[in-house]
Amino acid sequence: MPNLGPTELIIIAVVIMLLFGAKKMPDAARSLGRSMRIFKAETKKMGGEEEEEKPEQASQQRPQASQPQELPPGDRTTVNGQPLGETERTRDTR
Repeated sequence: MPNLGPTELIIIAVVIMLLFGAKKMPDAARSLGRSMRIFKAETKKMGGEEEEEKPEQASQQRPQASQPQELPPGDRTTVNGQPLGETERTRDTR
């Protein structure tokens, strides 16, 4: 590969700007960045698939799920904060 110095890089940049125009350059750079980001994400996924082939190690690394805690009998409420008895009454009146 040829050794490109700063003057050659400037000449190449000027030629590209003349060919594509200054208005399209930010869009082109943005799309190039997106493409590189997608490429990196896909290569990481491919590397992750190889690691998933070893389920023994993955099961050893996962923490055990904790058991859900029981609420005291007086604290049982619905999602909207009303006691269960009041919710049943409002459902019957509709």
